Amino acid sequence: MNERRKTRISKFLSLILRHKPETINLVLDENGWANVAELLEKSAKAGDGFSLEELTEVVATNDKNRFSFDAPKTKIRASQGHSIAIKIEFERRIPPPILYHGTAERNLDSILETGLEKRGQHHVHLSSDAETARKVGARHGKPAILQIDAARMTARGCRFYISANGVWLVDEVSPEFLKVL
Repeated sequence: MNERRKTRISKFLSLILRHKPETINLVLDENGWANVAELLEKSAKAGDGFSLEELTEVVATNDKNRFSFDAPKTKIRASQGHSIAIKIEFERRIPPPILYHGTAERNLDSILETGLEKRGQHHVHLSSDAETARKVGARHGKPAILQIDAARMTARGCRFYISANGVWLVDEVSPEFLKVL
């Protein structure tokens, strides 16, 4: 399968499994899992069909591990980033002392005033390296990278979690813990 097709399927899966399963009349369970056979059937009916082999390849080769199957590969879900109400149990962990967040430069004034907020998502997403944060920020415009003092946040009792694909998650980041790089 070519990269363009993989990207198209991945974007479609992000829409369906993270934000709008109702687009194809798909129902996710309370933990965000969708039945694979139902996903394939309803995607085809909606005109966005793909095969099980293509789905398996997208999940296996996605550079950000955005999706995962259950052990028998009968269910699939997005690893994180949902704007819909689901319950995913993330592993609580002590983060590295410094984490990063990428955003568009135009958002800096607001973020430095109010901090990082989860807005429509379940958590604020952070990365363990500045380059990943830069790439995230570039998706939204001219990138800006924020450095987060995760060590101080942890010392103050903030809880950090890590998703299956290595994204650090937290409820919010107050301005006092932010520094623009």
